[in-house]
Amino acid sequence: MSKSLPRLLVIVLLVPVLAAAWLLVQTDHSKNTSTSADFSVPDESIIERGRYLAVAGNCATCHTAPGGEFMAGGLAFETPFGTIYSTNITPDAETGIGNWTGVQFLNSMRHGVRPDGEHLYPVFPYTAFTKVTDEDVAALYAYFQGIPAVRREAPENQLSFPFNQRSLMAFWKGKFFDAGSYEQVDSESEEWNRGAYLVEGLAHCSACHSPRNALGAEDSGRAMAGGEYLDRVPGGALRPWVAPNLTSAPTGLALWPVEEVAAYLKTGLNKYVETYGPMNEVIINSTRHLSETDIEAMAVYLKSLPAHEDELNRAPDSNVLGMGRTVYNLHCGTCHLPTGLGDDESAPRLAGGSLAVQASNPASLINVILYGPELPDPPLPTKRRNPMEEFQYLLTDAEVAAVASYVRSNWGNSAGLVTAEQVAKQR
Repeated sequence: MSKSLPRLLVIVLLVPVLAAAWLLVQTDHSKNTSTSADFSVPDESIIERGRYLAVAGNCATCHTAPGGEFMAGGLAFETPFGTIYSTNITPDAETGIGNWTGVQFLNSMRHGVRPDGEHLYPVFPYTAFTKVTDEDVAALYAYFQGIPAVRREAPENQLSFPFNQRSLMAFWKGKFFDAGSYEQVDSESEEWNRGAYLVEGLAHCSACHSPRNALGAEDSGRAMAGGEYLDRVPGGALRPWVAPNLTSAPTGLALWPVEEVAAYLKTGLNKYVETYGPMNEVIINSTRHLSETDIEAMAVYLKSLPAHEDELNRAPDSNVLGMGRTVYNLHCGTCHLPTGLGDDESAPRLAGGSLAVQASNPASLINVILYGPELPDPPLPTKRRNPMEEFQYLLTDAEVAAVASYVRSNWGNSAGLVTAEQVAKQR
């Protein structure tokens, strides 16, 4: 029996209960939202502020499909519940947000509702955007109303029942969503608060970097401890990826000083790692364009996050380590060095500090070995190494598992065993 079937049966049986809950908590936010924001005709400085905030929110990455018009939507998101497409947020009156009022735009950000009162799915991360201040929402609205209008209808979402019933999102929100803008923490510095506002709000880092429960809600008890999601590998196939632990745990950012966190966000490169895969778009389209003070603030906040330890896998046995050492010496050691410290000219370090190496879930590391690291395109201006070759046709599942286990168990790393079955899942 499919693992998802029992969950589906439970939810179907609960539909009457959920419907009753919807009747109790459904609210027409378009009639009762109050705001201090000024949505009148803005000046150029407000529009420019909105442009900067849209970059901080990385809006273009999700709302611009490959080969599509800027912000016209249509990008597919594959979820455990089906496919959801991003919407058109250009000011087209028929297919975009051209007819939305400022308050209606605010409601989408703050409460996750459309102008017709229907609920938005949290693939649009209003669970984070709710923290954006009214004034910043007004600036975003001014910016989006000024970009070129594009007439493009978003494809229909392909969600299985009962997840295609938007009304049931009222229950989900009642259980998992707290609306409200960011509140300053008086005991922390202005810099820390700015970083928290960006990381927890517009940058919505937790959307990828936090684990989620069976209903797709972030696990607030393990916020920023790493999360799994589907994205594409070189060649276009969808595979699981893991966004690493960003807390101060040893498998997270414990070894990274603030300046190295900032360097990675600004350039995609520091002494520990080089950006690849899904993070490329975040840096290319968002963080590298932010001010030095905002990047520093984000780094300060991230470094302050309390540790959430990863569950360590069991250690590989001597046979696995022996095979892994042989594969490493034959294919990896020349560039990454026998010490795992890598080299500025040839390969990044694998010894302590590589978040992909140390993650409890080795999905991203396996993807890199199988398919090679997809580097930013166009290239970022900082110095780049030549990308590693792909090994999907050179190494068996057992060999990939062995070398990954070897790397994850040496030079101060203790992430442990990778199995051939885990490698097969990523192929």
